Amino acid sequence: MRSLPLPLTLGARLLPVAVLASMGWALSSGPFASTPAADDDKKPQSESTTAPSRTAAPMTYRTSPEPCRGISQATVKSLVPGAKTAGKEIPSTDKTLRRTCSWNALKGFDYRWLDVSYELKKSDEAARSAYGQRLEEKGGGGAVPGLGDTGYSVVNLTTKDKQQTREGVVVTRVSNALVVVTYNGSDFETKKAPSTDEINKGAIKAAKEAVAALEKAQ
Repeated sequence: MRSLPLPLTLGARLLPVAVLASMGWALSSGPFASTPAADDDKKPQSESTTAPSRTAAPMTYRTSPEPCRGISQATVKSLVPGAKTAGKEIPSTDKTLRRTCSWNALKGFDYRWLDVSYELKKSDEAARSAYGQRLEEKGGGGAVPGLGDTGYSVVNLTTKDKQQTREGVVVTRVSNALVVVTYNGSDFETKKAPSTDEINKGAIKAAKEAVAALEKAQ
């Protein structure tokens, strides 16, 4: 299989089951009604003239851990039944800035996809800005207390040709790093998607492990 370009899209994530489309199964992306999310991350207070500049401070994270080791094998087996626990790292144009690993499997009629991405910014402020842009792009979801410096999750439901797909995204900021987890699933027998609770909890569980791996690697 040829390498997938970044950034990922839902269509690309569902490529392994594209062959099912010829049998009447099709997937697409779209918004799912949810409560607007608020950016819990506060802007830094003004510094005194004698205080050291935040922008001049050294980067907390200069390298990311291996993304395919960002979550445990037990979690992979639980969230993506039938997937190879080793995962597959997606080629990146610059591994010092972004690294991503994905797991996907079709077991019976149930399909699951999970990916974990580490994105390093040049400063905490740059990471704050990128985090805020993510919230604006998603336009929904809610905060995840206790996850990194600040985190949020959002779950979307899409339907095409009566086939449902539900996808959860969790974004976390830890100093100058962003940890992004995407988790989605479909049932090709019932044409239903997993529940919002199942997808949301799965994505948050993976995000907590990925953040712990980032902090431990430094």
